[in-house]
Amino acid sequence: MAANSHRAGSSYGGAVPYRSREGLSTRSVATSEEIQLRIDPMDLDDEITGLHSQVRRLKNVAEEIGTEVKYQKDFLEQLQMTMIKAQAGVKNNLRRLNKSIIQNGSNHIVHVVMFALVCFFIVYLWSKMSRK
Repeated sequence: MAANSHRAGSSYGGAVPYRSREGLSTRSVATSEEIQLRIDPMDLDDEITGLHSQVRRLKNVAEEIGTEVKYQKDFLEQLQMTMIKAQAGVKNNLRRLNKSIIQNGSNHIVHVVMFALVCFFIVYLWSKMSRK
Protein backbone atom coordinates (compact mmCIF):
# COMPACT_ATOMS: atom_id res chain seq x y z
CA MET A 1 0.00 0.00 0.00
CA ALA A 2 2.87 2.37 0.82
CA ALA A 3 4.47 1.74 -2.58
CA ASN A 4 1.19 2.64 -4.25
CA SER A 5 0.99 5.87 -2.26
CA HIS A 6 4.45 6.99 -3.35
CA ARG A 7 3.69 6.20 -6.97
CA ALA A 8 0.38 8.13 -6.86
CA GLY A 9 1.93 11.19 -5.26
CA SER A 10 5.29 11.31 -7.04
CA SER A 11 4.18 14.10 -9.38
CA TYR A 12 3.24 16.27 -6.36
CA GLY A 13 6.57 16.25 -4.54
CA GLY A 14 5.90 13.16 -2.44
CA ALA A 15 2.50 14.30 -1.17
CA VAL A 16 -0.49 12.03 -1.64
CA PRO A 17 -3.29 14.01 -3.33
CA TYR A 18 -6.96 13.33 -2.51
CA ARG A 19 -6.08 10.68 0.05
CA SER A 20 -9.03 10.27 2.40
CA ARG A 21 -8.20 7.19 4.50
CA GLU A 22 -6.62 3.77 4.32
CA GLY A 23 -7.83 1.72 1.38
CA LEU A 24 -8.88 4.63 -0.82
CA SER A 25 -6.49 6.60 -3.00
CA THR A 26 -6.69 8.59 -6.22
CA ARG A 27 -4.39 8.65 -9.18
CA SER A 28 -3.82 11.50 -11.61
CA VAL A 29 -4.75 10.90 -15.23
CA ALA A 30 -4.18 12.77 -18.44
CA THR A 31 -7.36 14.85 -18.30
CA SER A 32 -8.06 16.95 -15.24
CA GLU A 33 -11.78 16.09 -15.23
CA GLU A 34 -11.29 12.38 -14.57
CA ILE A 35 -10.23 10.78 -11.32
CA GLN A 36 -9.50 7.11 -10.97
CA LEU A 37 -10.31 5.59 -7.62
CA ARG A 38 -8.64 2.41 -6.45
CA ILE A 39 -9.99 0.57 -3.40
CA ASP A 40 -7.96 -1.97 -1.47
CA PRO A 41 -10.34 -4.89 -0.63
CA MET A 42 -8.40 -5.85 2.52
CA ASP A 43 -8.92 -2.41 4.02
CA LEU A 44 -12.60 -2.54 3.10
CA ASP A 45 -12.99 -5.87 4.90
CA ASP A 46 -11.40 -4.35 8.00
CA GLU A 47 -13.61 -1.29 7.66
CA ILE A 48 -16.74 -3.46 7.28
CA THR A 49 -15.76 -5.56 10.28
CA GLY A 50 -15.24 -2.40 12.31
CA LEU A 51 -18.61 -1.08 11.21
CA HIS A 52 -20.29 -4.38 12.15
CA SER A 53 -18.80 -4.19 15.64
CA GLN A 54 -19.92 -0.57 15.99
CA VAL A 55 -23.43 -1.50 14.85
CA ARG A 56 -23.49 -4.32 17.43
CA ARG A 57 -22.39 -1.91 20.15
CA LEU A 58 -25.02 0.61 19.09
CA LYS A 59 -27.65 -2.13 19.12
CA ASN A 60 -26.61 -3.12 22.65
CA VAL A 61 -26.74 0.52 23.75
CA ALA A 62 -30.20 0.88 22.18
CA GLU A 63 -31.39 -2.24 24.02
CA GLU A 64 -29.98 -0.89 27.29
CA ILE A 65 -31.74 2.41 26.70
CA GLY A 66 -34.99 0.55 25.96
CA THR A 67 -34.64 -1.44 29.18
CA GLU A 68 -33.96 1.72 31.16
CA VAL A 69 -36.96 3.46 29.57
CA LYS A 70 -39.23 0.56 30.54
CA TYR A 71 -37.87 0.62 34.09
CA GLN A 72 -38.35 4.40 34.36
CA LYS A 73 -41.87 4.12 32.91
CA ASP A 74 -42.86 1.46 35.44
CA PHE A 75 -41.33 3.52 38.24
CA LEU A 76 -43.24 6.64 37.16
CA GLU A 77 -46.51 4.69 36.92
CA GLN A 78 -46.01 3.35 40.46
CA LEU A 79 -45.16 6.82 41.69
CA GLN A 80 -48.24 8.22 40.01
CA MET A 81 -50.44 5.59 41.66
CA THR A 82 -48.86 6.37 45.03
CA MET A 83 -49.53 10.07 44.52
CA ILE A 84 -53.16 9.39 43.58
CA LYS A 85 -53.62 7.30 46.73
CA ALA A 86 -51.95 9.96 48.87
CA GLN A 87 -54.17 12.69 47.39
CA ALA A 88 -57.27 10.59 48.08
CA GLY A 89 -56.12 10.01 51.66
CA VAL A 90 -55.45 13.71 52.23
CA LYS A 91 -58.83 14.62 50.73
CA ASN A 92 -60.62 12.13 53.03
CA ASN A 93 -58.74 13.38 56.08
CA LEU A 94 -59.55 17.01 55.23
CA ARG A 95 -63.21 16.10 54.87
CA ARG A 96 -63.20 14.37 58.27
CA LEU A 97 -61.35 17.28 59.86
CA ASN A 98 -63.85 19.78 58.45
CA LYS A 99 -66.77 17.71 59.78
CA SER A 100 -65.08 17.50 63.17
CA ILE A 101 -64.46 21.24 63.26
CA ILE A 102 -68.05 21.97 62.26
CA GLN A 103 -69.47 19.59 64.88
CA ASN A 104 -67.13 20.43 67.75
CA GLY A 105 -66.05 23.94 66.77
CA SER A 106 -69.07 25.65 68.31
CA ASN A 107 -68.47 23.87 71.62
CA HIS A 108 -64.94 25.24 71.72
CA ILE A 109 -66.18 28.75 71.08
CA VAL A 110 -68.78 28.42 73.85
CA HIS A 111 -66.09 27.22 76.24
CA VAL A 112 -63.82 30.12 75.37
CA VAL A 113 -66.63 32.67 75.80
CA MET A 114 -67.65 31.11 79.15
CA PHE A 115 -64.03 31.16 80.36
CA ALA A 116 -63.70 34.82 79.37
CA LEU A 117 -66.94 35.70 81.20
CA VAL A 118 -65.84 33.85 84.33
CA CYS A 119 -62.46 35.60 84.27
CA PHE A 120 -64.16 38.97 83.76
CA PHE A 121 -66.55 38.25 86.65
CA ILE A 122 -63.68 37.23 88.94
CA VAL A 123 -61.71 40.38 88.07
CA TYR A 124 -64.86 42.47 88.62
CA LEU A 125 -65.52 40.93 92.03
CA TRP A 126 -61.88 41.27 93.06
CA SER A 127 -61.85 44.95 92.04
CA LYS A 128 -65.06 45.57 94.07
CA MET A 129 -63.65 43.88 97.16
CA SER A 130 -60.33 45.64 96.98
CA ARG A 131 -62.03 49.08 97.18
CA LYS A 132 -63.67 48.34 100.50
